[in-house]
Amino acid sequence: MAAEAARDGLGRVRRRISIQSLLEWAFADECASIDFEDAGTLAPGYGAIGNAYLMAQRGALGCRIDGGGQSLPDPDADLVAAAVAMLPEGCGGRRMAVQIAELARARAMPDAFVGVQPRCEPKDWHVNPYGRRAKTMSLGIEIDSSGRKARRHDVQVCPVVYRPDGSQVASARRNYLQWWSALSELRITFEIHTNLSRWSVDECMPPMTPWKKTLAE
Repeated sequence: MAAEAARDGLGRVRRRISIQSLLEWAFADECASIDFEDAGTLAPGYGAIGNAYLMAQRGALGCRIDGGGQSLPDPDADLVAAAVAMLPEGCGGRRMAVQIAELARARAMPDAFVGVQPRCEPKDWHVNPYGRRAKTMSLGIEIDSSGRKARRHDVQVCPVVYRPDGSQVASARRNYLQWWSALSELRITFEIHTNLSRWSVDECMPPMTPWKKTLAE
């Protein structure tokens, strides 16, 4: 997380941060959650009714809710969660919103099979108490007449597969690119609206195609 601070046009001192670190702060550190029901009432600036508003209303009523041992997320974290909930379908919509939140909580990125080499292995296995061995299948009987007496041989082969196969790798990398595009959408959103009180989102992004760097090396 970046420690650099900057003062905006309103005089607020905001620390610069990457969009990925911002998401991790909101979902992992502040334990923000996505509420798709409230997301439908967001204004263009992603200004949902969040915890800051609820706390103000409770203060006006002179009451508080008893119980619970966890503090409310920072209002900025609520704004981040609201923006994630409003991701357009072109960036994956709600499915991607859930994935972004889960990955941010784990401080992880989608698996894009970077550096993974497909392995050739048996398609299936026989497993018993003594271990396992590859399953084979018969291609039929072949007659060997090279000797004095013809011999019959059952021709056995072992079907193999490559894991991960091309379709698995392609699917994982399409998902990674959509995740990257969603983060880019969020970064631009916060860059335009500047509605976070503590943070200023910078231009730093995760690598767009990390597998290409590995291939080049």
